[in-house]
Amino acid sequence: MSSVLPKKHYLYPSALFAEPEPYIIDTVLGSCVAVCLYDQKLRRGGINHYMLPFWNGEGLASPKFGNIAIEKLLERMIRQGSKKSDLVAKVFGGANQMNATINIGARNIQIAEEMLAGLNIRIISKSMGGTVGRKMSFNSESGEILMRFLK
Repeated sequence: MSSVLPKKHYLYPSALFAEPEPYIIDTVLGSCVAVCLYDQKLRRGGINHYMLPFWNGEGLASPKFGNIAIEKLLERMIRQGSKKSDLVAKVFGGANQMNATINIGARNIQIAEEMLAGLNIRIISKSMGGTVGRKMSFNSESGEILMRFLK
């Protein structure tokens, strides 16, 4: 058994991260959503952190937007050898923290659920919605997620 600790990475909003080597990826979520994709055969995963549900076609198609972030994370996992059929998802965030009338959090959750269902990627773990932010750590090798609510 290896005694080498995984490298650490902090994931900022509008970013995604997937590397073949083991990492502990930390991020903090409010109305943003993080989708973790985990390859159960290769035992490695990746994560995104998006702020808004849809890219409207103007400006850069960045992982700031859920539909782009999920697509790009899946593409990166496949480029690194994953098969879509071996992937499962864990989804976190989407708190309603700002303006209740536009509820970005709920719309961010909806795009994750709809896209993953459309891709036939099963959500096996989730903590979404509510009014409180979350801090999470994702172990890309084991797929384990440690999450706590922010006070």
